[in-house]
Amino acid sequence: MTISLNTRVTAVGPEVADLAEGGVVILFADGSPSELAEVSVLHAITAEPSAEAPVTGATISIGSLEAKITSVGASAWQKVLDIGHVVISFNGADNAERPGEICASEVDTEVLVAQLQAGANIIIRA
Repeated sequence: MTISLNTRVTAVGPEVADLAEGGVVILFADGSPSELAEVSVLHAITAEPSAEAPVTGATISIGSLEAKITSVGASAWQKVLDIGHVVISFNGADNAERPGEICASEVDTEVLVAQLQAGANIIIRA
């Protein structure tokens, strides 16, 4: 098993639940500007991310929730490596609409919201 990303949630912005109910999660590394923190899941990477972007079919888990990656935008992984930022859309799309987006299979958004808690692990693995 190859781990592409292993990170721990440190804080959840007050507007995250609203976005997650729509199937969107925005990750930003700790230390992001406060206006971004309001809509973001802040995290601290616990192991160096892989240099290679995850592939379609890789698993993304947030706490106990799991989904399959369906598409990776052209610049999404570089943003993870550079600033710990990515938008994850749980929409099942075969092609990411935005270059900084990772798309994953649809999930129960109530479960997604419940898993977005400080201390939860977010892991992408193939």
